[in-house]
Amino acid sequence: MKIARILALAASVVLAAAAAQAQEVTLKSADIHPDGYPTVEAVKFMGQLVKERTNGRIDIQVMNNAVLGSEKDTIEQTRFGVIDMNRVNAAPFNNLVPETVVFGLPFLFRDAEHMHHVVDGPIGDEVLAAFEPHGLVGLAFYDSGARSFYTTKKPIKSLADLKGLKIRVQQSDLWIAMMEAFGANPTPMPMGEVYSSLETGVVDGAENNWPSYESARHYEVAKNYTLTQHSLTPEILVISKMSWDKLSPDDQKILRQAAKDSVVKMRELWTAREKASEEKVRAAGNTIIEVNKDEFRAAMQPVYDRFVTDPKMKDLIERVRATK
Repeated sequence: MKIARILALAASVVLAAAAAQAQEVTLKSADIHPDGYPTVEAVKFMGQLVKERTNGRIDIQVMNNAVLGSEKDTIEQTRFGVIDMNRVNAAPFNNLVPETVVFGLPFLFRDAEHMHHVVDGPIGDEVLAAFEPHGLVGLAFYDSGARSFYTTKKPIKSLADLKGLKIRVQQSDLWIAMMEAFGANPTPMPMGEVYSSLETGVVDGAENNWPSYESARHYEVAKNYTLTQHSLTPEILVISKMSWDKLSPDDQKILRQAAKDSVVKMRELWTAREKASEEKVRAAGNTIIEVNKDEFRAAMQPVYDRFVTDPKMKDLIERVRATK
């Protein structure tokens, strides 16, 4: 009997240890940007919050610098649970989650403050909820700044200057259509291929925000930066539904709140980084060009006509525009 009790006690200790170990989770999170980039640092900050709030049981490991692949590749890996979390611009989600198309529409947001009010409110929650049927759980929106054009040779001073230029775009039907409406020849490709493509002349230019233009070193080979500010498309932080369902309801709540809390941190980092990147580019002697945005905005009507056909989407856009 004594041996039996010892064996039972040993078994219970082993089971308790196994249960404790089972509760310890490491979530791998993908990002294409380098260390120090606001999205990378924001997810690291989220990880610190989660670790503190779960007493070290849940850890988030940020795999940045595209070590897990391009955004398009990592989306598929996240859907099937190979990657747990992912920070991706809204554009690569367009063909998977139709609701994300709205936030990518050109000149939709009046400014960054308007975008914040939209994504922080019920419209943002609605779009995040749309991810779940596609194997993903939307957690939060991060900033991506205003996107503008940059070119290697011919500077863009007016809409006519875009005609015939090969412009790299994100891998999204919406963005391809947008470049076509601008008169350019869209060339979809992953972010990691852009520098060499600019350098070798595979493309004549690309478009992105100040921090990406600077951190990816595109400003070294494409020295003309035209402030069209045609899009304020946000970034989206998601978690695999497969990984999410393995968490307890309490841990899910902790992750959601930590993601929301990381947005505040991200915006602080973004504001500082945007300013520093612009200063660095200007100090390098690059040509910064102001343009009449009205002609660029007017050229986008065909994009709206093509992509905004569903009554639900039309209503969403009206609500975005009505948001103060």
